[in-house]
Amino acid sequence: MGKIHLEGMEFYAYHGCYQEEQIIGSKFLVDLELDTDIEKPAQTDRLEDTLNYQVIYEKVKNEMAIKSNLLENIAKRILDVLFINFPVIEKGTIKVSKYNPPLGGQIEKVSVTMKRERVEKRGK
Repeated sequence: MGKIHLEGMEFYAYHGCYQEEQIIGSKFLVDLELDTDIEKPAQTDRLEDTLNYQVIYEKVKNEMAIKSNLLENIAKRILDVLFINFPVIEKGTIKVSKYNPPLGGQIEKVSVTMKRERVEKRGK
């Protein structure tokens, strides 16, 4: 078992509770930590034996393009898509950050971190 990190994925998107946020947009940062078996790709050196970082990035990018009111919703949707499309992911942690949120003062960013673990279905 090992961890694959995709850090600092930057997007300009239109998320937020206020109409202005969904019109003007803002900069967002997404960090992922994915637990998976990395022994086989470490031995074979073959892309098809591991998580393809480019495909993961595209899935994240697609979800970031869908407007949401809350960072929590964005994080959940991204984890949902990754767990559905990549059964080799055992655990995942995502951090979604929004720069310059409209909170009435100077603040660099707000962030939400969400974790998920694959739960195997037990026999009947």
